[in-house]
Amino acid sequence: MNKKLSETFSAQINKEYFSAFLYLGMSNWFNQKGLRGMANWTYVQYQEELAHAQNLHHYMQYRNESVTLSQIDDPSGSWQSPLEVFRHVLKHEQYVTESINNLATVALKANDHAAYNFMQWYVSEQVEEEANANDIIDRLVLSGDNSNALLMIDDQLGARTFAAPVVPGLPAGA
Repeated sequence: MNKKLSETFSAQINKEYFSAFLYLGMSNWFNQKGLRGMANWTYVQYQEELAHAQNLHHYMQYRNESVTLSQIDDPSGSWQSPLEVFRHVLKHEQYVTESINNLATVALKANDHAAYNFMQWYVSEQVEEEANANDIIDRLVLSGDNSNALLMIDDQLGARTFAAPVVPGLPAGA
């Protein structure tokens, strides 16, 4: 793996850890507002982002590459409403999509087809991440100021559970 690609992988791993803590902060915000379902949804997202970082890290280890970990910026945020939080979710996921696409492009330009192939799972995952955020935003916009609708959305989001992703290209047990 060339140096630029290795550095770009390390940067992405750090971004995934930041994402995890951003979602943990959002979960805390929702919990403080009594929206336990949304707190659950963002907590599951926290778990997913940790798994994404860990799988990228495992891939680097599998390739016998070193990972440079950086200090994570403070992910704290201040939001005025659930809609504002989920708009932040969408904006953040769009940022991650751009970063993932960049990593895939760096892999392709480095002629590292194994890394490029590995990144395709993450490219597809980002389509789902943005679609999920858009879906929730649409529901919240439709609910307007209707607190009953907000509570129904909250209940639905509370049903989400974490399932560790299986990323092709990693050895069993990684």
